[in-house]
Amino acid sequence: MLRNVAATSVLLAGPLRGRKAGASLSRCLHQTVTMAKRLPARRLQGIDYNPWVEFVKLSKEHDAVNLGQGFPDFSPPDFAVEAFQQATGGDFMLNQYTMAFGYPPLTKILASFFGRLLGQELDPLKNVLVTVGAYGALFTAFQGLVDEGDEVIIIEPFFDCYEPMTLMAGGCPVFVPLKPSPTQDGELDSSGSWRLDPAELASKFTSRTKALVLNTPNNPLGKVFSKAELELVAGLCQQHDVLCISDEVYQWLVFDGHQHISIASLPGMWERTLTIGSAGKTFSATGWKVGWILGPDTIMKHLRTVHQNSVYHCPTQGQAAVAKSFEREQLHLGQPSSYLEQFPKAMQLNRDHVIRSLQSVGLKPVTPHGSYFLIADVSDFKLKMPDLPGAADEPYDRRFVKWMIKNKGLVAIPVSIFYSRPHQKDFDHYIRFCFVKEEATLRAMDEKLQEWRAELES
Repeated sequence: MLRNVAATSVLLAGPLRGRKAGASLSRCLHQTVTMAKRLPARRLQGIDYNPWVEFVKLSKEHDAVNLGQGFPDFSPPDFAVEAFQQATGGDFMLNQYTMAFGYPPLTKILASFFGRLLGQELDPLKNVLVTVGAYGALFTAFQGLVDEGDEVIIIEPFFDCYEPMTLMAGGCPVFVPLKPSPTQDGELDSSGSWRLDPAELASKFTSRTKALVLNTPNNPLGKVFSKAELELVAGLCQQHDVLCISDEVYQWLVFDGHQHISIASLPGMWERTLTIGSAGKTFSATGWKVGWILGPDTIMKHLRTVHQNSVYHCPTQGQAAVAKSFEREQLHLGQPSSYLEQFPKAMQLNRDHVIRSLQSVGLKPVTPHGSYFLIADVSDFKLKMPDLPGAADEPYDRRFVKWMIKNKGLVAIPVSIFYSRPHQKDFDHYIRFCFVKEEATLRAMDEKLQEWRAELES
C-alpha cells in the first residue's frame, strides 16, 4: 500500500506547477502515508464486534427457528405492495433522483399525518427529513448534534446502536437502567413494572449533557412509557436545556389498551425533540429502509447538513410507495379498515401465543405492552445449568442462547447486548424473542418447544 502511495506521488507531481502546489501535494501525501500506517479510524475502536453477525451465522448453521431477528417473515399489506409495484413500473422519473431531503409527496404526507398527532403545523421542507431507515435517522442525529465530550443519556435496556453511534460522534454515553419491580408469586411480570428511578435519572444530568435518547415502545423490553414517565423526562430535559432524540419506530404496535404518547407533543418539548419513525416497522417492510426525522428547523438544519454530505438522497421508489401507503392510511385512520388498527390486534394474539409456549418449558416471559419483542427470564435454567460452554467472562444469556440454538433449534437474542458493560451482569438472565412472525414460524416454534418439554418431563 505504501509503495502505491509513493507511485501516486510521482504520477501526480508531473502536471503540477509552482512551489505552492508541490508543497500542498507533499503535505497531503505525507498525511496519506501516516494514516496508512494506522488504517482504521480511532472512532472505530472498541465497536467492531457485532453480536448480530455471530447469532445470525449460528442460526443458519443449525437451521434453527428464527425468533431472534426483528423482522416480519410475512408480506406487507396488499396496498403497500401494490404501491411499490406501481412505483417500479409506472412513472419512469421515479428511477431518478428526487429532492435530497425527501420525495415531495412523502414529506408532504408525513407533515400532514404526524403534524396532526403532534399538535404542530409541520413544514414539509423544514420539519421533515427522509433517511435511509430509522437507523440512518439515528446516525444523522448523532453526527449532527453530538460533539467531542458531550454526554448522551441512554436508558437501559437500549437498542444496541445508540452506544456506538454516540462514541463515533465523539460523545460519552451515560447509562440509566429501567428497574423491574417485584411481582407477587405466580404473577407474570410486565414491561410496565420496569421503571426509572427519578432521583437516579436526575443525577445523570450535568453541564455536559447534550441529549437524552428515549425509545418508546422500547426494544427489547416492549415498555410503553406512560405520560407521567414522559413528563419526568421532559421536565429534566427542559431544566437542563437538553435535547431529546425520541425513537418511536414501534409507535403503532401498542397492546392491551395502552397508548403511545410522543414526547414532542408535551408542552415545551417540540422545540428540543427529534421524533424518529420507520416505514419498515409501520408497514411491515423493513427491507425498504425508509425512515424519517421530524423536528424544529433550528435543529433539523444541522441534520440536513449531515445528510447532504453523506447519503445525500434516499431511493425514490421506496419513498413513493411509502407516500401512497400513508395517503391510504390517512383516509382510514381510526377505522376498523385501517392497517394501523388491525396490525397490533393481530400481533397481540401472536404475543400471547409465544408467551404461553415459552412458559411450557419453564421460561418466564415479561409481557410487553408494545413493540415486536418480549424478553423472558431464564433464571431457573441458570440455577440448573450454571456451567454452559463458553468463556468464563461471557454473560450467561449469550451462552444460553448459543446452547439453545445448537441443542433446541430456537433462536433468541441475549438481552445483555442491550446493556452497557457494567450493567450486563445484572441482566444476563434474560433473552429476547421476536413474535412478529407468520403462523408457520410459530407452529415450528411450538414443535421445538414441545420436544424440549418432553425432554424435561422424561
